[in-house]
Amino acid sequence: MDIQGRGRDHVRRVRILLAQAPFRDTFGYSMPPPGLLRLGGELLRRGHAIELEDLAFALARGDLPMDDGLCDAAASRILERGPQDVVGFSVMGATLPAALEIARLLRKRSPRLRLLVGGPGVTGIDRELLERFDWLDVVVRGEGEVTLPAVLAAWSEGSTLADVDGTTWRDAHGEVQREAPRAVLSHLGELAPYAWELLPPLADYKAITGETEGLTPIDSGRGCIHDCSFCTIGRFWERRSRVLPADRLVQEVSALAHIDGARNAYLCHDIFGADREHALEFCRRMEAAGGAPWECRARVDHLDDELLAAMGRAGCYRVLLGVESGAPEVRRRANKRERSGYDVLGVVERCGAAGVQPILSLILGLPGEGPDELEASLDLLVQSALRTGTQVSLHLPNPQPGCGLAETHGEGARPVEGIAPDMAFGAGESAPERELISAHPDLFSSWALLPGDEEALRSLALLSQCLPEVTMHYPRTWELERRTRDLGHRALFEQWIASGLEFPVWIRNTGAALSRDALRWEEAIEFIGARRPAPAASPGGSRVVLRGVHLTLQHDLPVLIERLKQGDDWLDPVPVETHLAVTPIRGGARSVRIGQDVVRLIELVEAQSDLHRLEAEHPGIRPSLEHLVDEGLLCFADDERIEQRTAPPRSER
Repeated sequence: MDIQGRGRDHVRRVRILLAQAPFRDTFGYSMPPPGLLRLGGELLRRGHAIELEDLAFALARGDLPMDDGLCDAAASRILERGPQDVVGFSVMGATLPAALEIARLLRKRSPRLRLLVGGPGVTGIDRELLERFDWLDVVVRGEGEVTLPAVLAAWSEGSTLADVDGTTWRDAHGEVQREAPRAVLSHLGELAPYAWELLPPLADYKAITGETEGLTPIDSGRGCIHDCSFCTIGRFWERRSRVLPADRLVQEVSALAHIDGARNAYLCHDIFGADREHALEFCRRMEAAGGAPWECRARVDHLDDELLAAMGRAGCYRVLLGVESGAPEVRRRANKRERSGYDVLGVVERCGAAGVQPILSLILGLPGEGPDELEASLDLLVQSALRTGTQVSLHLPNPQPGCGLAETHGEGARPVEGIAPDMAFGAGESAPERELISAHPDLFSSWALLPGDEEALRSLALLSQCLPEVTMHYPRTWELERRTRDLGHRALFEQWIASGLEFPVWIRNTGAALSRDALRWEEAIEFIGARRPAPAASPGGSRVVLRGVHLTLQHDLPVLIERLKQGDDWLDPVPVETHLAVTPIRGGARSVRIGQDVVRLIELVEAQSDLHRLEAEHPGIRPSLEHLVDEGLLCFADDERIEQRTAPPRSER
């Protein structure tokens, strides 16, 4: 479908402002909205007078109040931008109430404005929105790059929206009309470039949040062929999936090098690798272009060995994996439609080998999850963290409008005070929004949790909030303490929470000797991974600097952890003195087993860092020191201000 030139000659310049509705979620407002940037570019290409307004950014910067006057102030801000013919809102489920209230105020203050809404938040409820909120004129369903220009063309000619596919609208008699769905774009290579100039500079987004990764959104693909029960994406895009052509995607990622504040590309398509040949071609082209850092989202069953290795070579440093549950039966009930024969832990290990950090995303409390299934999910998190450095994202199921869970459980779903589902975090907090949510619970179930025992829901919410940090930073300590106490993950979690202590403090106070050993090791890893960079190497340097931390453990933890990863039966190990050196590597730390001869050399360096004095006191020591420099344990340096380490790990203080 050609979207570049259609209708350009006969459409007058329509003044239109498109806005992202306000919310305060940090991750969201640290990046400009890619959908608006792309749609703004298309309307510019067609000659419309288009303005974009990111109300989430304005809220984050303090230009809007985070109180009951939020929507009123947002409406005033839009009107202050100057006269418009049309104002449209791009919404998610959680931002829909704010958009509706702002639109109501705009209608009251400027009756001639045409008001429309679109985006994933209208999925499955477009007719209801017009029937209940008479100040709305149109709901745009699906992609807006063709539908919105067609709407503007009809209005500029004085026509109705009859036969404008992809619209739901109210006619002159107040009746709601729903036109046929519009076919999705067949080739995303026709999309307009981003209209970066219509929103604040990317560096301003980063400045207000302090986000240092420089994540920058790339509209890399659209849609999903699946219909997972907890997700609206497949239905919003009519079970179609398309990708930006590989050469175009490489160009857009590479162009970030010229944008202030941009460092890493965030490929927004939810299922990178679903089109395997496209993903491999993109990786080949990125590698040939020299690579640039990027991250993506994918299903575990789409990532094979060849693709993961190619991703790592092409600059991919992180991938969010939608695992959902450690129990295959729960995933089946959620309609994941997985390919057979894949192994989640195997994919996690291969991610680590490729230099790609996995983020595991799981949903606690899906239909069909009992105690055993929950335990399987928690065990998956810990086992993954034992294999490579993982991040963890835990959620509670949320029956958003337009997804399968809403059909099967939406009627009994309800909000639970104090538990905001992830999709509703940072939205719906002003009084006008809360009134809408209360009056129309069927439309705004983004705030609802599945029916169930409230105490059980609160328990899952607490687990989702507290456990990820432990599994990400202390997986060895957690697993060894669990094995020593002969408990499940849920039971150990409850004992820890009941103590009221931070996890490291709890282990130091009550943990087994084995666990306390592991805690010292993992705190050293945390410390080295977060410390300032080591001094620059200088072969002729006058000082010898230990690049990490030397640990003496009472158990051979590396061997023990490896056996647990292999599924060996648990046997309480006999204490064996073990020496490790924890040293920095790019993006983290590594642990190296060392012998007594190396320990003695390190102790000499810790006692005396002056190279000339070391050589004078220990003739012939230099070759041994040079060997440890080659191994990355020591460093020759000139900078007299460099300390061997900035502070000891907490367990050593």
